[in-house]
Amino acid sequence: MNITFELPSSIEQEISASGTDLGGEAREAFLVELYRQDRITHHQLAEALGLSRLEIEGTLKRHEVSSGVTAEELLAQAAALREGLRARPVE
Repeated sequence: MNITFELPSSIEQEISASGTDLGGEAREAFLVELYRQDRITHHQLAEALGLSRLEIEGTLKRHEVSSGVTAEELLAQAAALREGLRARPVE
């Protein structure tokens, strides 16, 4: 899918002067916003941007977007891991 939009020439010139890839930045910002709105998954975001899970975390942090894992979820995951380790036989 191709999406295009117009920018005032003054903005385009100012932004282009830094030598950044405007199309790439706009694409990333749009996809991150879709993720923030829960319209695409973490996996879909990573796939669309061609990045690993860790790279996506950095991208989300740069855009000040939470990866969606709450403190309660992290604590529950940690408790489940501890329980799994206790239930595992010692070799």
